Amino acid sequence: MDLQSRLMDFAMNGAEWVMWLLIGLSIIGFAIVIERAIFLFRSREQVGALGADVKRLLERGDLPAAQARLARSPSFEARVVGAGLAQANVGAKAVEDSMTGAMHLARLQMEKRLAFLGTLGANAPFIGLLGTVIGIVRSFHMLEQSAGTVSSGLMAEVGEALVATAIGILVALPAVAFFNAFQRVIKARLARADALGRELLTQLHTA
Repeated sequence: MDLQSRLMDFAMNGAEWVMWLLIGLSIIGFAIVIERAIFLFRSREQVGALGADVKRLLERGDLPAAQARLARSPSFEARVVGAGLAQANVGAKAVEDSMTGAMHLARLQMEKRLAFLGTLGANAPFIGLLGTVIGIVRSFHMLEQSAGTVSSGLMAEVGEALVATAIGILVALPAVAFFNAFQRVIKARLARADALGRELLTQLHTA
């Protein structure tokens, strides 16, 4: 059996499995969205209030208390600044390197599983298109067998083929939207961490 015949036999099995695959992927994506949203929500804090607390402690020269305040915070901003303050007695270069390393780790933790959303958003329409192609192939096969007679079954086959593409697009749109939203949140939080760290470390070195 040649390759064309194998592909035809594959297409004759129908595209229903493609739609179930898309539904399964969308469920996984939705679970990741909920998990990441809860994770980022629980690790948030008012950065302005945190900065004011730490700044006040540094002005009093109480570095251990400032580090303890940062350690109590669930935010990634506090982790980055805390990593820098831990190296305050070593030197400015060590402080910057420590904060840079902490930011890379924070980014990895916050971006965990987001690659799945990005991949799903980019490829779900193509998976749906595969279902459409399979459905169209089946439709042409039915049209050939019916000697060119258009039947209700043929129209249903065409409709199912188009639905596969529609489902692919519907799965991709929210995946891309949430991926971009999470990326904006992560970028903003890392920017706040960098700004807060530089401000407080400047305060530390001028105290």
